[in-house]
Amino acid sequence: MLKIDKRKIGRLLKIRRRKTPDQFQDKVKLFLRYLQKERGYSLHTIKAYKTDLSQFNQFLLEYTGNDLVELSSVDRKTVQHFVGSLSEKGLSSKSTGRKLASVKSFFRYLLKHAHVESNPASTVKAPKQHASLPKFLQKEVLEQILSHSDKDDWQLRRDKTILELFYSTGIRLGELVAIDVGDIQIDQKTVKVFGKGGKERIVPFGGKAAEALGSYLKERNIYVRKNLDDNPLFISKQGLRIPRRTVQSRLKKLFDSLAAGSGFTPHLMRHTFATHLLDNGADIRSVKELLGHASLSSTQIYTHLEAEKMKKIFEQAHPHA
Repeated sequence: MLKIDKRKIGRLLKIRRRKTPDQFQDKVKLFLRYLQKERGYSLHTIKAYKTDLSQFNQFLLEYTGNDLVELSSVDRKTVQHFVGSLSEKGLSSKSTGRKLASVKSFFRYLLKHAHVESNPASTVKAPKQHASLPKFLQKEVLEQILSHSDKDDWQLRRDKTILELFYSTGIRLGELVAIDVGDIQIDQKTVKVFGKGGKERIVPFGGKAAEALGSYLKERNIYVRKNLDDNPLFISKQGLRIPRRTVQSRLKKLFDSLAAGSGFTPHLMRHTFATHLLDNGADIRSVKELLGHASLSSTQIYTHLEAEKMKKIFEQAHPHA
């Protein structure tokens, strides 16, 4: 009778398990590295792609009932079912559309590098999105928030400088926290920022922002940690580059204390910047360049906002409205 060595079989099975590659996860790692190294995407954007693709992977495991995902088994119907499952979970059309866009980008990369023979997601349509007009802050609210007090400590003065720069430039949160001292030219009233995909642009700012930055820089030099590898413009309580979450939480707290219900987010300042420019006669193409939009269509939503505003004025004032 043949004697079976269970330990050898155990070792053999372990070796086989180690040699069975997780094809999906391996390709996701390559894709994320490609986004960072070749496309210059921010870590925040890459993290969003990773989250979306991890969710897609989890869906595929449940959908197929297999322990590992074979990329060749993913077809158009599979991707459609994934989109349907997101809607069933109550995700908004916008969030579902973004996750589908991540899957499309992933398979486009795989096709380009000959890892798959076709892109099963290319013809899958995202749910229709109901365009929502961007919210913005009234000038009176901003003036109240930005007013200074003798009771303000250096961190609060820093926060108000950040707000002033947000309002004066319309830059994104990720762009703001990445600014180094050398990127600011106070005498020329310009700041160099790196937008989506690492695209560099020079953005002008106003006299009030220049004044706030000049005062802030004097205090910053007192609190910044010495011998840093970089030279961040905005620093935290610890003297290091200020994290995105700190900016978000502190500014929200500031707004809630003076203008409860404003629904503040850093992106709200971007909407406010664009809306106030257009309200005062700025050309939409100039606003597009200042915002760093790749396409004019991204900026045109602000013209819809102006149209809604004019419609309300008409309805209130015209006898036949």
